[in-house]
Amino acid sequence: MTGKPRVWLITGCSSGFGRELALAALAAGDSVMATARRPEQLSYLSGDRVRTYALDVTDPASVEAAVDATLAEFGRIDVVVNNAGHGSVGAVEELTMDELRALMEVMFFGAVSVTKAVVPHLREQGSGAVVQMSSMGGQLTMPGFGAYSAAKFALEGLSEALSAELAPFGVRVLIVEPGAFRTEFGGARMHRSREIEAYRIATGGTRAAVDTMDGTQEGDPAKAAAAILRVLDSDEPPLRLALGGDAVDGIRAHQDRLRQELETWAPVSTATALDQD
Repeated sequence: MTGKPRVWLITGCSSGFGRELALAALAAGDSVMATARRPEQLSYLSGDRVRTYALDVTDPASVEAAVDATLAEFGRIDVVVNNAGHGSVGAVEELTMDELRALMEVMFFGAVSVTKAVVPHLREQGSGAVVQMSSMGGQLTMPGFGAYSAAKFALEGLSEALSAELAPFGVRVLIVEPGAFRTEFGGARMHRSREIEAYRIATGGTRAAVDTMDGTQEGDPAKAAAAILRVLDSDEPPLRLALGGDAVDGIRAHQDRLRQELETWAPVSTATALDQD
């Protein structure tokens, strides 16, 4: 995607990866429609190549309006980044169904809604990229992160199919899988379920880590944004981009465990065919 300046539509720009991606894109000479549920939080942005817009990804009308506004301001969209969302901690039994549905509305259905609103324009122009901000939690999970990972697993599954569907039209999909970065992930925006005492043995460590992680993460969001731009400029970009040594190590170890389990049980798995006469 090298060449002329790009136009970005980015969700969740008030902080974290969204903020740094907006700044990195502008520094690269691109134009940005930066969005947030509360656009007053985007006052850090200025210049002729940036616009801000109120966007609630759970509201289809809001999504369509943001896409229309981007096209009206810049005439095209080259990169859409689905970054809006928040974390969640709680054992499966501790979560209410309403909490799970609310999380999925933002983290999965909201991202899909934005994607579907932009994809027709990318397909018709024969170029562009969809960047899905997932997590290493989109490849593996741990006690207490079941709901969060469920949303990321779902987004990754849909995005892998989307990548194959859009490839004939010259449109790329990039799934970004960060580890721990200093993005306020464990702060006030983190949803915390009720606690059942019995689960403290399983999820207590996760809850404690979430409560103390902000300001201690090793990942630099600005360097993550630079890495994403570098990949988008690549002639042969990956489908998935792990970010952070913890993400690389964690995903690699998880894949090794999956492979070992698959091979160990392969004789049982493959002995299920109908007997031949």
